[in-house]
Amino acid sequence: MPFMKGRAAMRRTLRYLQSKPLFLKDEVKVLTVHYNNGQVASKGAYDFVFWHLPQLQYCNPAVQIVTFKNMTPSPFFQFYFQNGETMLMDLDSASREEITNHLQNTICKSRQALEKMRKEEQAKDNQANFGYSCSRWCICEMPGQVPCPGWVTLPKEMRGKYKNKDSD
Repeated sequence: MPFMKGRAAMRRTLRYLQSKPLFLKDEVKVLTVHYNNGQVASKGAYDFVFWHLPQLQYCNPAVQIVTFKNMTPSPFFQFYFQNGETMLMDLDSASREEITNHLQNTICKSRQALEKMRKEEQAKDNQANFGYSCSRWCICEMPGQVPCPGWVTLPKEMRGKYKNKDSD
């Protein structure tokens, strides 16, 4: 498998991308990462970009993520929101774990919001569910199903009184 070659090929597996989800809030539209290669103060930011940026991109496909290398004296994140505001997050001398925890506490969705979102998606995605709070009210709305007899009369061979009449 050619995608499993190279440095830390584990980062390209689906299991790894889904292992630590970092779901940014819906208001975030652009994230810029500024860090320097080989700088001691940027070591944590470099490690975060190397290990967690693919997970961040996988979990937030609608967010544009841009990295700027060797263009700043100190590492930082800059978030651009939907309403035009910006937010800076200083990453100077922070480790990869500290950056991840700080992101989860400030700009990522809470666990309760993620659970609620997951339950809503699960209820709507399952085509076998129908009724209240589902995408379909009745099973007859599915393609290939028999329509409701209240709206369309069933063929005689599907109705019991005609079917049982011949067997007497």
